[in-house]
Amino acid sequence: MKVNGTPQRTIWTEGDAVCVLDQTQLPHAVAIRRLETLEHAAMAIADMWIRGAPLVGVTAAYGVALAMRRDASDAGLAHALAVLGRTRPTAVNLQAKLDEMRSGLTSVAPGERAFRAAALAAEMADEDVRVNTALGTFGLPILEAIAQKKGRVEVLTHCNAGWLATVDRGTATAPIYAAQAAGIPLHVWVDETRPRNQGASLTAWELGEQGIEHTVLVDNAGGHVMQAGRVDVVLVGTDRTTRDGDVCNKIGTYLKALAARDNGIPFYVALPSSSIDWAIEARAIPIEERDGREVTHVSGLTDDGRTETVRVTPRASRVHNPGFDVTPARLVTGLITERGIAEASRDGLSRLFPEHAS
Repeated sequence: MKVNGTPQRTIWTEGDAVCVLDQTQLPHAVAIRRLETLEHAAMAIADMWIRGAPLVGVTAAYGVALAMRRDASDAGLAHALAVLGRTRPTAVNLQAKLDEMRSGLTSVAPGERAFRAAALAAEMADEDVRVNTALGTFGLPILEAIAQKKGRVEVLTHCNAGWLATVDRGTATAPIYAAQAAGIPLHVWVDETRPRNQGASLTAWELGEQGIEHTVLVDNAGGHVMQAGRVDVVLVGTDRTTRDGDVCNKIGTYLKALAARDNGIPFYVALPSSSIDWAIEARAIPIEERDGREVTHVSGLTDDGRTETVRVTPRASRVHNPGFDVTPARLVTGLITERGIAEASRDGLSRLFPEHAS
C-alpha cells in the first residue's frame, strides 16, 4: 500500500537489518525501526512496534534469521524460538511461523542456517502478500452485491486488520481495497478500538493514505449506527480462529457481532488459514492480559506538537485489560479465506481445507 503516495510494505530488509514501521508513532509520525538482533525483534513484537497476527508471525521469522547470524547452533536456534514464542500468547500465527522456522532449519547445517533463515522469512513475507490479495479477491463480491443494490457500501470494521497488521494489503481491509480498485463507492466506519486505539490511530491513517472515505467512531457507538441503517456489512480480522469457526479478535469484536446479528447485518471475518488453530477449542484460547497502564493512561499530540501521556482514572482504581474476546461461530456470517468463503463451522472449514478435516 502507500505511505505519502509511495508503495510500501510494513517490513523489509536493508543490508543486515530488518526494518519495520513503528506503529506506536502513528498517526502523528512515520518512524522506521531497524531490527538488528533477536532482542530487537522480540521487543518489536512485545512492545507493539508492530502488531497484527500475520505481521507478528513474519516478524518472528525474521527475528530467528537475525538470531542465526549471531549463534546458529542448535542451542542458539532453540533459544531464539523460545524468546520469540514468549512475546505474544494469543495470535496463533506467531507459533505457526516459529514452527515453520524450526522445521526448515533443524536439518540445515549451522553454517548454512543464517542464509536459509533469511530466505525462509522472505518467502513467508511474500506468501502473506499473496494470501491477502486472495482475501480481497474472494471478499470483493460481497461488497459488489451490496453496491449493486444500494449504489454505495457502508462498512464497519474493528481494530486494525489492515496492511499495517500484515505485510501488505491487510485481511479485513483487502476486500475494501479491492472494491476501491474496482471503482465501488464506499465509506468505512472505523471503531476507535480502545484502549490502544488501533482503529483511530492505524486504520484511519492507512485508509486516509489510500484515499478511502472513512469516519472514526467511538467504540460504543457501533450498535447505534447499525440501528440507524448506516452499516451494510461488518468486516473484521482475527488473531486465532478455532476449527469450529469461533473467532478470537481484539476486545470488543464480540459486541459488534451481537449488534450486527440483532440488526440483520452480515458479519464477516477475513483471515489467512495460518490464523486457524485446528487443535483448539474456544474455551482453551489464551486471552492476553495487557498492561493496565493502557487503560489508566492515554497519549496524544498537543496543539503545539508535543506528545504527552496523561492519567484518566483514579490512582486507586484497579484495571482489567483483556486484549481479546471470542465471537461464537453462530454470530459469524462467513469466513473469508485465501481459498474462498467458508461457513463458520467445522464442516465449512473442512470443505475448504480437507487436509485438516481429521
